[in-house]
Amino acid sequence: MASMKEIKRRRESIQSTEQITKAMKLVSTVKLQKARARAEESKPYFDLMYETIASILEKSENISHKYLKSGQKGKKVVIVITANRGLAGGYNNNIIKLVSANLKKEDTVVYAVGRKGKEGLERRGYTIAGEYSEVINEPTYQDAADMTKVLLDGFAKGEIAEIYLAYTNFKNTVVHIPTFLKLLPISAEDILKGRENAKTESGPRTLMNYSPNEEEVLNAIVPKYMSSIIYGGLMQALASENGARMNAMDSATNNADELIQSLGLLYNRARQGAITQELTEIVAGANAIN
Repeated sequence: MASMKEIKRRRESIQSTEQITKAMKLVSTVKLQKARARAEESKPYFDLMYETIASILEKSENISHKYLKSGQKGKKVVIVITANRGLAGGYNNNIIKLVSANLKKEDTVVYAVGRKGKEGLERRGYTIAGEYSEVINEPTYQDAADMTKVLLDGFAKGEIAEIYLAYTNFKNTVVHIPTFLKLLPISAEDILKGRENAKTESGPRTLMNYSPNEEEVLNAIVPKYMSSIIYGGLMQALASENGARMNAMDSATNNADELIQSLGLLYNRARQGAITQELTEIVAGANAIN
């Protein structure tokens, strides 16, 4: 059995750790409330852009446009949204696994939002083409628009064949779903797979009319579509990160409580044993004198 001194030192160490996890839980809770509100505010626009693009493509026939065709020579690009810090359970690792399961490292380049995703995919041999680690701290729509411009320029030049987004979708405080979306080239089938609660239209199908023409309309709407989806992903990921960290710190605090109670019992047992041993020695000494 460990000595009383060792048990006491270990219990004090765990108590210090518990204070840290409690503080981190409180901070994450406050950040979660703010991030959740922003995510809920952005979601209607996020969903509407999905619906709009899907509706346009469903009601159009034989459209030929650069954003609807996959590049022949370019590489696949994935925007990976993770956190800059750990202590969030499996939040970061789940996204890294999701990317690894869907894209081969040989023909994929990564635009990383968050250091954990960058570091994890680098270790797996992926090429990091861009890093936007500071964006995840306080995402703005302009951040998403800047990323969109870089990626669309590469797509237009043929350097990029396909563009994907990997992020964590926030359902509630406990449930966070790793999500993998294809952004470009756009197809109605891909969008209908990605949007939630897709509804099947009934009645006759009405073809879409473009004014002044389909190319100008798509040139205007696709950048906004991509920016809104990326921004929505950033907001969802930020809320998920803080939710995951809050849950992880809550679990760590509970585990620390259990360990402290267990060590308390162990300490009391060791103390009682020491007292019993001391009394035994006193009685034995008294008997020896007599």
